[in-house]
Amino acid sequence: MTSFTSAEIGALGEQLAVDHLRSLGLRVLDRNWRCRYGELDVIAADDAARIAIFVEVKTRTSDRFGGVEQAVTPEKVQRLRRLACLWLAAQDTGWAHLRIDVVGVRIGRQRTPEIIHLQGVG
Repeated sequence: MTSFTSAEIGALGEQLAVDHLRSLGLRVLDRNWRCRYGELDVIAADDAARIAIFVEVKTRTSDRFGGVEQAVTPEKVQRLRRLACLWLAAQDTGWAHLRIDVVGVRIGRQRTPEIIHLQGVG
């Protein structure tokens, strides 16, 4: 089996998360948006409900660092909120609602990757 770098595993997990979000009918607005304060992995939209969704993607190959639920601490949610506000300030679109989601992707334990999607974590 070929070994992958953590960056390659992260990129694969992010692509799988984007595919998952699109399969739910969401539109991906931005990926890897960066500013001096941090990065937002994926920004998606539920156009019908006018919801901007800020998605933190966590890719794992084992449970060594805990599951998806443990991956996003209250401090991390607060940072994601701040970043979401900065992204929104640069947009022309008005959104009715905002949401922070976490998509966990587990690679390697089964033949197909496992995806866990937690909606509205913050």
